[in-house]
Amino acid sequence: MKTSDYIVNTINRFPRGFVFTYEEFSKQVESKEAIIKALNRMAVSGKIEKLAKGKFYKPEETVFGKLEPPKQQIVKDLLEENGKIVGYLTGLSIYNEQGLTTQVSNTIQIGKNEIRPTFKRGRFTISFIKQKNTITKENIPFLQILDAINQIKKIPDTSLDESVLRIIEIIKTINEAEISTMQRLALKYPPSTRALLGAVLEFLKIGEPEILKKSLNAISTYSFPNIETILPTSKNWNIK
Repeated sequence: MKTSDYIVNTINRFPRGFVFTYEEFSKQVESKEAIIKALNRMAVSGKIEKLAKGKFYKPEETVFGKLEPPKQQIVKDLLEENGKIVGYLTGLSIYNEQGLTTQVSNTIQIGKNEIRPTFKRGRFTISFIKQKNTITKENIPFLQILDAINQIKKIPDTSLDESVLRIIEIIKTINEAEISTMQRLALKYPPSTRALLGAVLEFLKIGEPEILKKSLNAISTYSFPNIETILPTSKNWNIK
């Protein structure tokens, strides 16, 4: 089979929105240059789209035009290495999915143990947030919530009150075992994050917020202005 035919047949089997590189074809085609030329020709013809240098995707067609690939696909090489999870989508990347903002951003933020400088990938800016906990598939949903609490005053297109109310609703859906996991993970977050989480848990009467309180300096205060009306337990956590 000709190289071009093999590449076309392989791409036809890819799902819509799947991001790929020349490496997807290298087991069957020895010439890297031949693969790159074929992919670039297909991109020029509109059969596939180019995301960034060496990265392509098979777009999903809608009545509104071609859809971009999911964010998970755009940065999948940064989230997993040799089958092991090393990063996760967070921050601006998922505030919209969490219902914390209606704003959609061109910045994709990734939580990792080892971070790297911000860089561009196509029209997207890829930035990183340092995560001190071990990253596992099971931990990721809780790390994303804790990241949102940690960055709650920076969430765009919303107010602090609205964000706190949304966090309360999210935490309501978590069972006791999951709350215990999240409390343990929270111990590696800044004191202000632990204090706000503790106030929410105390308000909902779930978990063991005293574990978080014992990790805090009794004389420290934390600035989350005017949230006592929606979170009356905040006064017990030196939140002002």
